[in-house]
Amino acid sequence: MLLLASLAGSAQEPAQKPEAPTPAPGAVAGPQAVSGQVDGAEAAIAKSDWKAAEAALDLWLAGHPSDARALFDAGYVADAQNRSADAAGLYRRALSADPNSFEAHLSLGLLLARQGRADEARPELALATTLDPGEAGAQVKASAWRALARIDSVSHPEDASNELLEALKLSPETTADTLLAAGIADQAGEYAAAETAYRRVLATAPEAASAGLAHVLIALKRYPEAETLLRGALDKSPDDPVITAELATVLADQDKAEALPLLEKLHDAHPQDAAMTHMLAAVLADAGDFVGSDHLYAGLLAASPNDAALLIAHGQNLIRQIRYQEAFAAFTKATQLNPADADGWSGLAFAASRTGHPEVTLHALTMRSKYLPEVASTYFLWATAYDTLHQKPQAAAYYQHFLDSSAGKFPDQEWQARQRLKLLSQKP
Repeated sequence: MLLLASLAGSAQEPAQKPEAPTPAPGAVAGPQAVSGQVDGAEAAIAKSDWKAAEAALDLWLAGHPSDARALFDAGYVADAQNRSADAAGLYRRALSADPNSFEAHLSLGLLLARQGRADEARPELALATTLDPGEAGAQVKASAWRALARIDSVSHPEDASNELLEALKLSPETTADTLLAAGIADQAGEYAAAETAYRRVLATAPEAASAGLAHVLIALKRYPEAETLLRGALDKSPDDPVITAELATVLADQDKAEALPLLEKLHDAHPQDAAMTHMLAAVLADAGDFVGSDHLYAGLLAASPNDAALLIAHGQNLIRQIRYQEAFAAFTKATQLNPADADGWSGLAFAASRTGHPEVTLHALTMRSKYLPEVASTYFLWATAYDTLHQKPQAAAYYQHFLDSSAGKFPDQEWQARQRLKLLSQKP
């Protein structure tokens, strides 16, 4: 169980990595005396005079290449100027000189996290939480815990929750903490806790909280509430792509016609965004534009030809266009790539029945039955496949199952089933 009772909220995406404070040079006293040149460099850093600081540090390090404090200061200067590779190298040199440097572990971890290199960042940050921050104090140490919580929020939400609690033991809760906690709860499926947290900061951080709260309401299928919230947020931020996408999702889930033009506008503004393209393709298919939908899926498949979900959506569009042979190929590939997706087996069973492959139909139905219960349409596919293979007892049994479950919903197939049952019951 996540320890979120004392926390509240998170940003719109748990994976977000906002900046965390980095200890200023000189905040952590090194084991050696500070030279006048290093002291002067740190005075220049305090004024953001990077050129003067860099010149002084380069001169000092030329004669003292293992000075951990000076190496950290040089890394800090490079980091401040967005010279990430230089900064990382200098931080690592500082750690070689002093493996217990809190500020170097923290700064290197934060740098790697900003670059999306979470696997490398995590051990640096974790080690920083075990070290004495010196004069930098508890507030800066808390930033290491917060950075760990952001890294773990998606894949290890319980760890992230505990890490955030450790941060709150060292420093007061902030709006960003509340947003982060809500995102962790959302990721863990603890929607009640996430909703409470988002609502706590809705007034102070409306954009982030609105998007996050809407995501929770969508997960809870409370679409009218989500729609009202998102419309208000979109009035304030009409070009926000996250809010627009969420509103389009809510409208589509309610089968509202507004979803399509909203998604088309969004797609025009972000044509390279695969998630938006996928969403638009799905809404077009729901609206009956199978050709337009499949045009978008074709583009997505060109970039990701082994995406089983895309192949299934593509195959479903092909079925609706009566392009059964192509659909058969798409579903065959999809089921090979992901044998656990029941939709792939459903599609393959239908496509195989339309292309004269009754053995494949039976195999696909057998695989589907591992994941989903039988319905009237699958009973009919079982029956016709056995009928085609002249397996009369099995065909008759499934025709009867179909008639028992169809309840008048498929009049043409019901007529066919009754006729076939009469013929199958006749003695040769």
